[in-house]
Amino acid sequence: MNTRPTSALIESLFNQSKEYASNRLDLLKLKSIDKTSSVASAVITGVVLFVVFFIFFVVLNIGIALLIGDLLDRAWLGFLILAAVYAIVGFVIFKGREKFFKTPVLQMLIRKFL
Repeated sequence: MNTRPTSALIESLFNQSKEYASNRLDLLKLKSIDKTSSVASAVITGVVLFVVFFIFFVVLNIGIALLIGDLLDRAWLGFLILAAVYAIVGFVIFKGREKFFKTPVLQMLIRKFL
């Protein structure tokens, strides 16, 4: 026969339930912190890499424009030709922005959070 009164058993069960709920909440907080830090680190890494490659890209393009201009004996023409090439590339990217950017970025964010 059980020597503990029913009220003591109910109180013990209530305390265990409270502790379980507290542990679940702590686990949820830790999981959300993990996901948020993972996304934040990916964004920060992406920004740093973007800045480095952007500087490289700008310097490289100035060199290419000057080279084209030197070959054509007009520096401004090299910059104009390079600008026209990038206008065409920009138009192609603009037309395919859903396929090239929006969908992959959304899928990456969904994978990170889930």
